[in-house]
Amino acid sequence: MRIAVDAFGTDKAPYPEVEGSIQAIKEDLCNEIILVGDEHILQSELDKYYYDHSRIRICHASERIEMNDQAAEAVRIKKNSSMVKTVELHKNGEADAALSAGNSGAFMSASLLAYGRIKGVSRPAIAAALPTTIEQPAILLDMGANVDCDAENLLQFAQLGSIYFTYCYHKPNPKVGLLNIGEESSKGNLLTREAYELLSSAKDINFIGNIEGKEILSGKFDVIVCDGFVGNVVLKTIEGVVRAVFDMLKEQLEKDWIAKIGAILSFPAYGFLKRKLDHTEFGGALLLGLNGTSIVCHGSSDAKAIKNAIRFAVKTVQSGFVKHSKDYFRER
Repeated sequence: MRIAVDAFGTDKAPYPEVEGSIQAIKEDLCNEIILVGDEHILQSELDKYYYDHSRIRICHASERIEMNDQAAEAVRIKKNSSMVKTVELHKNGEADAALSAGNSGAFMSASLLAYGRIKGVSRPAIAAALPTTIEQPAILLDMGANVDCDAENLLQFAQLGSIYFTYCYHKPNPKVGLLNIGEESSKGNLLTREAYELLSSAKDINFIGNIEGKEILSGKFDVIVCDGFVGNVVLKTIEGVVRAVFDMLKEQLEKDWIAKIGAILSFPAYGFLKRKLDHTEFGGALLLGLNGTSIVCHGSSDAKAIKNAIRFAVKTVQSGFVKHSKDYFRER
């Protein structure tokens, strides 16, 4: 398994990408990693580590797409960027998947331009895994690729999400929910009411009904569908709440010696909760509906997140998700 990594995507690039790739190789997560970016900088960073040199190679790219670049324009103009060349490696068959923690809009544009949509899919989506109160996560889509959607788009997101969950998490007939402001079918705006009707009549998905925001992490639903605007707000709200809770908890546990003793006694539970809610454990999110495997990561990803994103990329390729998606929409 060969994974192409945009080595100049994260906020602190290329340090997390290099260290995360080395960790992935040492843990034998894949056969080879191709780091894409400035060859001189990458080689200088790689020289700091001991690793199997035959399993990590560099593909030189002289440009970088920045977070504030206009997505489509940057992809068109910066053809020698690390992100565009990462996607091209996958398109040309030199890598089995492409991974980037850079500008997500540009990565979607580059991937869409390179692979194209699966025939029958109107809009690709980004699916993010979320922790739940049970062992298995839930997936939320779309989380930002499509700010404006219609009911047909949400139906396809539910179909793509069901295929994704079935083959990547090995759970047939996953439970699908529509994110809304109430459980009743009459609740919501025009979009969610129309989507409810379509999802309810669809025979190929296990639609349970509307899901309120308070139930997102409950584990009662496997696939949660919404438009990209709502999904992105939800995801970043969850990240912010988790960060705030741990900051407040840390402040209280350091107040006096009694609190510190309590902190020591509760450390196993605290550690479990931290791991459960840590977004770096999931690593990346999958771009669904494309004729290729692209994994988008958070811009603030550290080495652990990059390593786990590589693990996730391998798992996705091995699941045959893209082929199963093509087969599904071909038969419709």
